[in-house]
Amino acid sequence: MCGIVGYVGEREALQIILNSLQRIEYRGYDSCGVLVQDSNEMNTHVHKSMKSIAQLKKNLSKSKYTGTVGIGHTRWATHGVPSRRNAHPHFDSDGEIAVVHNGIIENFQELKEGPLCNCIFKSDTDTEVIPHLIHQTFKKNLIKNATLKDAVRECLPHLKGSYALIVAAKGFDGLVVARKDSPLIIGVGDRENFIASDVPAVLDQTNRVIYLEEGDIAVVKKDSIYIENDAAEVKREEILIPWTIEDAEKGGYEHFMLKEIHEEPKAIIDTLRGYLSEEGLNLGLELEVSSILMVACGTSYYSALCGKYIIEHLAKVPVQVELASEFNYSDFVLNNMMVMAITQSGETADTLMALKKAKRFGCKTVAITNVVGSSATRIADDTIYVRAGPEIGVAATKSFIVQLITSYLLGLSLANMPGRELEERIADLKRMPQLAQLVIDGEDANIQKQARYLSEYDNVFFVGRGVNLAIALEGALKLKEISYIHAEGYAAGELKHGP
Repeated sequence: MCGIVGYVGEREALQIILNSLQRIEYRGYDSCGVLVQDSNEMNTHVHKSMKSIAQLKKNLSKSKYTGTVGIGHTRWATHGVPSRRNAHPHFDSDGEIAVVHNGIIENFQELKEGPLCNCIFKSDTDTEVIPHLIHQTFKKNLIKNATLKDAVRECLPHLKGSYALIVAAKGFDGLVVARKDSPLIIGVGDRENFIASDVPAVLDQTNRVIYLEEGDIAVVKKDSIYIENDAAEVKREEILIPWTIEDAEKGGYEHFMLKEIHEEPKAIIDTLRGYLSEEGLNLGLELEVSSILMVACGTSYYSALCGKYIIEHLAKVPVQVELASEFNYSDFVLNNMMVMAITQSGETADTLMALKKAKRFGCKTVAITNVVGSSATRIADDTIYVRAGPEIGVAATKSFIVQLITSYLLGLSLANMPGRELEERIADLKRMPQLAQLVIDGEDANIQKQARYLSEYDNVFFVGRGVNLAIALEGALKLKEISYIHAEGYAAGELKHGP
């Protein structure tokens, strides 16, 4: 999962770019690179590294670059081995156009062998075709008096696949950005603006964010942001992010995942506070439904499996659960179901595709997400926010817990339950933060003991029945993700038939 960042303003760009890259290190990387453009806009300084961003920062600590435009990238190798020459940014043959890119260009080989066959390529990446295509638009004057934005717009239809990209060019005092099936945000400052794959990259600078939408192209300068879609100017809402930079830092914990586990009680409190008041339970949307389809991926899929059990148990409303990645290629019969898409980030590509498919079939759609203003919230008819705060760790923890809480709230909202029973159920929910804190505080020694015990095994089976089957599946996923020990979640009743 690559990360990209950009800066345009009045301050020196280098340290801002390096700091932003450090804030998205959680995405993982095998190489990194930065570009700073001098204030005269004609000279660029590029540094690439196979080492950590901290080491790159140290190596550049005495640099005298005063440029106020910069871009940066962290790379997980997909096309081409991890190496300095495959690290971003990538350039056209004349070194005038630079690009950092998150995503995959599926037809890069066709482009290399076709319209770009005379270009000199210096890497094995798919990304490098992008600056060559942009430069070719200028060189051949395909558009009379073309601007950098025009050239980018002309090139994008030739790219098959996904991209979030930032383009810098000699002689240009800003950056051009574009997105398709890959998230990209603009952080809004005062006479400066920021670009990033994810909000934590800019939180130390601003909490004012614009989420670019599918197909958007933007020209970002220090004192202006122009956005267009389908060659027409559009306005995008500026969102105030309700998190602080402290929320997106480790706060003394060894790593983000441990911190976020310890934040689960607060996340439960914040989620309940959003929907419970003295007047009772109110999710803020109409829920007259005969059946529900939940679509999700990864951990959110397992929370949806729990949600199915909870909602059917409490409200007796039939719920089906589909992997978003499979739903998109199936002939699933929707029959006017309410479709609920669960996605922590609100940007999961397969889940967004599923939402769009449901809307094409005329279904009412609801996004259950953690991120205000994300793509899922703009596609869906309604949104239920889980209030987990920023989740930096790749392995979901607190977002899973509050997704379960939200499913319980959904079940209670749909149930025609006597007042006293409803009050008792809500009282039980309100005890959850305290119970979660007891487990976190009181079971640490036992957890350490069990971890040492499990570390001696190569294969682990998590077994569950009913709602605990979904918990078993999620437990197996966590063990695989974090320890690389092979694990499987299994239905207890099926042990006699396998595995």
